[in-house]
Amino acid sequence: MQTVLKIENLSKYFGSRKVIDDISFETYAGEVFGFLGPNGAGKTTTIKMIMGLLSRDSGNIFINGADTKKDFEGAMANIGGIVENPEMYNYLTGIQNLRQYKRVRDGVTEERLSEVVRLVGLENRIKDKVKKYSLGMKQRLGIAQSIMHRPKVLILDEPTNGLDPAGIKELRDIFKKMAHEENVGVFVSSHLLSEMELMCDRVGIIVNGRLIDVKPVAELTSSIGGRLVYRFTVNPIDRALEILASMNYPADKINAAAQYIDIKIDDAATEVSLINAAFINGGVSLFGVSRLEQKLEDIFIELTGGGGGQIA
Repeated sequence: MQTVLKIENLSKYFGSRKVIDDISFETYAGEVFGFLGPNGAGKTTTIKMIMGLLSRDSGNIFINGADTKKDFEGAMANIGGIVENPEMYNYLTGIQNLRQYKRVRDGVTEERLSEVVRLVGLENRIKDKVKKYSLGMKQRLGIAQSIMHRPKVLILDEPTNGLDPAGIKELRDIFKKMAHEENVGVFVSSHLLSEMELMCDRVGIIVNGRLIDVKPVAELTSSIGGRLVYRFTVNPIDRALEILASMNYPADKINAAAQYIDIKIDDAATEVSLINAAFINGGVSLFGVSRLEQKLEDIFIELTGGGGGQIA
């Protein structure tokens, strides 16, 4: 896979406080990479350093192979992005805004403008003034502006903030299309766990300025590391809990409700049958066993111990 964004040992201090702590990761062409963390975890600070809007204290940033320290202009020529809200001339139409931006980008043709307008789905409104656009339409116009020069990397900081579910889905589809059809490395930061799960190919989790993990979404939600959860529908619950205690199951792996017990399983091939047998032999009625699908949110909480973070 082609690496289009490479971060090596990146750190940042605000005064004496270390707010980004030696993080390293890569983003590949053709993928949507999610930068996931609670508000204040350091996502925007990292993005501003990648885009040259904030200095770093140590570490390296490479965009499409160009070192931003040694060849800043060459690196920035291969990146597009929106940090916070896209800036537009509200009194101009959508296409007029794009043409204004086109003037500072070499090699952008009218054909390319038409292409990006189609890509973001603004064909029917591109001649309307931007002041008439909804927030979602402004975001789509901002994306069109960011990709008109065919960047290798697209950086988007909390792009779905303030959007309704329909607007979020529209942007999600655009990001996936750009990555999978245009071969762009799309880097999206968000605190919305459910959206990242639907949108991203891989996810990096940041908390308190530290990168906790980087993995494919499918791998994060798989059975690695004892994250399989099985639901046992049983009666009586108290007796079932006694049996689990006698089997030395840790309390933090068990969640009991009125009619069922959810148990985190390390080895499904052996543990499920052992628990079944122990319940039945111990006088517990077993009405059903089912595997629960764990969501990214569950794993995020497990990895971060709750997901707190207070960095700008």
